[in-house]
Amino acid sequence: MTILAVFRSRAQALDCVSRLREAGVPAQLVSTPREAEVGCGVSVKFEEAFLPRARALLQKRKYSSFSGWMKRTERGFFYL
Repeated sequence: MTILAVFRSRAQALDCVSRLREAGVPAQLVSTPREAEVGCGVSVKFEEAFLPRARALLQKRKYSSFSGWMKRTERGFFYL
C-alpha cells in the first residue's frame, strides 16, 4: 500500500524526500490529496514497507510543517 507523509512546507518535504532516499527509501514528491485538508500541501510518497524507517527519520528531524501520515485504500486516502 502507498503511504504519504503530508507536509505544509515544500522546502521541508523536499528535505524529507532527499533524506529518505539517502536512507534507501524509494520516495517521491506528490501533490497532497484533498482528503488531507491542508490546502496546497506537498507529500512524500513511498511504500508501506518503508514506514518504520520513515517514522524514525521524521521523529529525528522534527519537521514543523509535518501534518501526518496518510494511507491509500480503494476508497481514497485516510490519516493513520
